[in-house]
Amino acid sequence: MIFRTLISTADLDARLAQPDLVICDVRHDLAKPGWGRGQYDAGHLPGAVFVHLDHDLSGTLTGSNGRHPLPTPESAATTFGRLGIGPGKQVIAYDQAGGAFAARLWWMLQWLGFEAAAVLDGGYAKWIGERRVVSADPVKPVPARFAIKRVTPTVNAAGVMASLARQTLVILDARAPERFRGEQEPLDPVAGHIPGARNRPYTQNLTADGTFKHPTFLRAEFGAVLDGASEDVVVHQCGSGVTACHNILAMEVAGLHGTRLYPGSWSEWSADPARPVEVG
Repeated sequence: MIFRTLISTADLDARLAQPDLVICDVRHDLAKPGWGRGQYDAGHLPGAVFVHLDHDLSGTLTGSNGRHPLPTPESAATTFGRLGIGPGKQVIAYDQAGGAFAARLWWMLQWLGFEAAAVLDGGYAKWIGERRVVSADPVKPVPARFAIKRVTPTVNAAGVMASLARQTLVILDARAPERFRGEQEPLDPVAGHIPGARNRPYTQNLTADGTFKHPTFLRAEFGAVLDGASEDVVVHQCGSGVTACHNILAMEVAGLHGTRLYPGSWSEWSADPARPVEVG
């Protein structure tokens, strides 16, 4: 069985011994970039390799391309191969934030046509809460040859700008409501949101125990936000193209396919004073 969106802790536990697994620990703290590695060294799922958001899942910063720009497809493929991801492998990603960072790895694999990837539902907190086995042993991945099967289209700042006057795209902003409204901005120099964007905080995809809501509920909730718009005009953004992937994953879980990512997101958009900003 191939897992393409989510996997439960029970299902993963039952498969830990299988040789096709590549488990990726993507724990991260935006304010403390070294935190995730320290947590990994202290304890992780057996066999898991550590994946750093800044170093492994982001490209080169220019000051105008956002806080977590996408690497080139070729660079991403090299990273994935180094992590042991290749043909016949099943990737499972987890973090400590309800999938907020793990979803970035999941999305990047989908972006390049690798579909056998899933996020651990409930993440590390649920795993240890159920007293499942952990390990502090370092893991050296066995390199594999990662092949790019396709490069899924994304939307850039120019595409978003061109859509504003005609409202041809539905922009879903995954940030917290107070950041969306421009009441506070802890990470970027400009507060507010892209004009016309709609707010769907990624945290609303989760239940109180940190697992994803049932697909029926997700479908209804996203349907209310979209208000009749079709999935193919939906573009996801957040602060830097990370938690937006959580909304993409949630829509896939809900059976709503074909939405796109604006990788640069607010941190790129707001870096250019010529781009319009809306508050409230």
